[in-house]
Amino acid sequence: MKKHKRIFVLLLAVMMMLSMYSIAGAAVEDTGFADVEASAWYAQDVQYCRDNGLMNGTDAAVFSPNATMSRAMLATVLYRIAGSPDVTGTDTFLDTENNQWYSDAILWASQRDIVGGYDDGRFGPDDPVLREQIAALLWRYAGRPTPEASIDFADEAEISLWAQDAVDWARVNGYINGDEANRFQPINQATRAEVSAILARYDRALQDEEEQTPEPTPQGNATLIAYFSATGNTERIARQLEGVLDADLYEITPEIPYTSADLDYSNSGCRANQEQNDPTARPAIAGGVQDMRDYDVMFLGYPIWWGQAPKIISTFLERYDFAGKTIVPFCTSGSSGIGSSADNLHGLAADADWLDGQRFSGTASTDEVTAWVDRLNLPIQTETAA
Repeated sequence: MKKHKRIFVLLLAVMMMLSMYSIAGAAVEDTGFADVEASAWYAQDVQYCRDNGLMNGTDAAVFSPNATMSRAMLATVLYRIAGSPDVTGTDTFLDTENNQWYSDAILWASQRDIVGGYDDGRFGPDDPVLREQIAALLWRYAGRPTPEASIDFADEAEISLWAQDAVDWARVNGYINGDEANRFQPINQATRAEVSAILARYDRALQDEEEQTPEPTPQGNATLIAYFSATGNTERIARQLEGVLDADLYEITPEIPYTSADLDYSNSGCRANQEQNDPTARPAIAGGVQDMRDYDVMFLGYPIWWGQAPKIISTFLERYDFAGKTIVPFCTSGSSGIGSSADNLHGLAADADWLDGQRFSGTASTDEVTAWVDRLNLPIQTETAA
């Protein structure tokens, strides 16, 4: 269940969607693309992306290095790479429509605070993606890590406030650089050539890091992060925990997905309200954990519904034997704390050791999640005998 993380692989399909560009001519032997000269500054990056399956051309012999991408295309690619998870509700943008090819993607990305709109309420689905927007999107997807100190660009004052940490993070890590005059050019449209360079730089750094990291010694007290997420906020925190703890991830998936109407709390007869008001409600779960016996510590995540955990969490806890295991609850909500939601679950796994839980906002940073984990009194891991 452990997932190999490649943030920039999220951009892979974006580049393949721009097939409207076509340049005739024979492929250049060195690069494989007719419109990528071997002497071009991005030639090696284009080749690296192609050879490693990270990015293809817009045609068999055409790369279209100067083509741009739209905001809707980028959101759609991110959504598809994430597995096209179910979404509920509608976005709040004034210029997007329901039941369009981009609708679920923009809703998904906006619910996770990966993308945002303009001050006037528009999303701008057909607008080209700007350099500062790409930096911000990748930074948000990475969990908003605190950037190290960085030398300012000559045009630092032109970088939007909401993108400054993202740009610093991208520069410190060498993913996005400036031009020869040390200018970032934040509002320039990002081209396929630029994105190929960003993608190649990140992937090379990732491969180097993996090669230098020794294989971990098998440990006892394996950790599982089990979570239910109706709108994506809890999933975001769970994925941050996955990276912090190097743990396995399991999504508690309802057999019958929740629709936006099911979650309309203003309607007393909606599915969520009916379940929360019924002590015996146990929504069915699709699939299950392969072998719960492998885990000694479990982080249990859920959104707050009327001050409590959704009843599908009860279904999950009653399915397995948690005797002797440590359970660490966490929740997401707009304002409500974890309150009694965790305490009321204790009886469903009475033989487990329950640690104090934590409430997060849906936009909590990785640093916040890490600080919480560091404060926990988790069981000390011991080496497994050979």
